[in-house]
Amino acid sequence: MRRRDLLLGALSLPLVAALAQRVADRQVFASDEAEEGEGLAFDSWTVRQMARSLAAKPFTRPEPDLPESLANIDYDQFRGIRFAPERAIWREEGLPFQLQFFHRGFYFVDRVEIYRVVDGRAHKFRYSPDLFTFEGLEPPPPSDLGFAGFRIHGPINTPDYFDEICVFLGASYFRGVAKNQVYGLSARGLSLKTGNPEGEEVPVFRAFWIEQPAPDASSIVVHALLDSESAAAGYRFTIRPGETTVFDVEMSLYPRVDITEAGIATLTSMFFFDSSDRVGVDDYRPAVHDSDGLLMWNGRGEQLWRPLANPTSLQISQFVDANPRGFGLMQRKRDFAIYQDLEARYERRPSAWVESIGDWGSGAITLVEIPTNSEIHDNIVAFWRPKEPLRAQGEYPFTYRLHWSWAVPWETELARVVQTRVGHAWEEPSIRLFVIDLEGGKLAGLPPDAPPQMVIWSDGGELRNQVVQPNPETGGWRMHFELVPEDRSTVELRAQLKDGEDNPLSEVWIYRWTS
Repeated sequence: MRRRDLLLGALSLPLVAALAQRVADRQVFASDEAEEGEGLAFDSWTVRQMARSLAAKPFTRPEPDLPESLANIDYDQFRGIRFAPERAIWREEGLPFQLQFFHRGFYFVDRVEIYRVVDGRAHKFRYSPDLFTFEGLEPPPPSDLGFAGFRIHGPINTPDYFDEICVFLGASYFRGVAKNQVYGLSARGLSLKTGNPEGEEVPVFRAFWIEQPAPDASSIVVHALLDSESAAAGYRFTIRPGETTVFDVEMSLYPRVDITEAGIATLTSMFFFDSSDRVGVDDYRPAVHDSDGLLMWNGRGEQLWRPLANPTSLQISQFVDANPRGFGLMQRKRDFAIYQDLEARYERRPSAWVESIGDWGSGAITLVEIPTNSEIHDNIVAFWRPKEPLRAQGEYPFTYRLHWSWAVPWETELARVVQTRVGHAWEEPSIRLFVIDLEGGKLAGLPPDAPPQMVIWSDGGELRNQVVQPNPETGGWRMHFELVPEDRSTVELRAQLKDGEDNPLSEVWIYRWTS
């Protein structure tokens, strides 16, 4: 028997099983001992074992228990319910992190139980309407309504003010920011059946346990229990805010049924339009998006850049790989002039890079692009999908490091794609002209009289007028070519700059053109 199995077996105690049963029955997670007195014993294995026990039982959906006066409020009314900052958890203690809770209502009707963990004991945070201010609404009568989620504050931007660092709110969604950023794309604990025409299954975080930080702590630890029709899962997030905010994620997944459409380390973002995709756009802004590309570093060592698109029909792309080094939805364009939006400040939105840790096996980095006619919809999803089904009653650990950042967290000698522009060729609107700018890495300082070679490929149509030239305005290089689609409605494209000895000088640019 492995030591891991022995430890898990030792945790199969009546108390843990009872807690898991209460989850399945949608009762409280623990007795009042978790709210008052000594609390309940808690360690790094507790949530995993709860998830394991929960997955062994049939899924039951929680009964709605929110008063109609809260369940039926609109967006503006929900925004009028605010946590009172002076009641922030750990504010009085002067600790380096503070917690604030979200009230239930509007879209966020699910009850989420939240606990603090101190000295190996879990204590439940009790709901009270006194924790909130209600603008334009009558406060609900005192009762145990629970919470919808929480956010963590800390001195990330200045040493004397506690700004938001991250938020866990809605289903299994969470978001983070680095120093001087504003919220943009989201991550998810798990996605299931994304892009399936029969509909997506939406896992939900049911409870969180947050370890009370030490007075000199630079990180904070959050444990989470996830539940869904097809699976349960336990998580441990170690969150370190800074110039790059890093989440170390340890996930243990326990399927109830065989799962063939799992999304691991899921990222969700918005792409409305940019210079690569402006068909039908009537907007004063040059670009509107939270992310402009999917970056991948595959197990073969290739670095690939796929510009995002707002397609006319659902598009799903799979990039088959084994043990990828990482992938992420990136916001590369950091100049205000590109967006011209003083309110949204898209140039300050984070990139999110998933750094895989350990053996992820074979599978595919999957990109889902959904048509949208508005910037209020998240229409981009990226995740890792294992090749083999995740079998019922199995245990599947995944560990990764999630970087909320301004750029990629590693140095590279390869030039990066900084702009993709697409339009029709002047002589014939059906012919598409692609203009791609690259900068940095081995291209920096390359003399104009020794140009790199463009290696280009397509799975259909005709490629012509291929040109590589220096860009004196940026100090980089530009490659452009024309695509004659012929009778194709979809063409896959791939291009890269190399030297005369076939060594890569740039990352690989990949693109799916659709009519």
